[in-house]
Amino acid sequence: MTFKRIMADNVLLKQKEAKETTASGIILATTNKEKPAIYEVVAAGPDASELKSGDLVVVGKFTGTDITLDKVDYKFVKLEDILAVVGE
Repeated sequence: MTFKRIMADNVLLKQKEAKETTASGIILATTNKEKPAIYEVVAAGPDASELKSGDLVVVGKFTGTDITLDKVDYKFVKLEDILAVVGE
């Protein structure tokens, strides 16, 4: 199943994977850590045209509606809930 169309000023986000490594290159487990508030824009509705797929955004900790589709976690937020667009 896929998303056919995002409505109004809704934005579909996907959690940006945060990999933490030590100075020697060892990847640290992140299972017990809090998820970062940085998400990647998957799609945006017509009233959120200033965002495009691939943009990285910051949202509030308790913002939006979580949904799982085909074992992938997504978050729906309103455009007004996005705090900033950030660079990589």
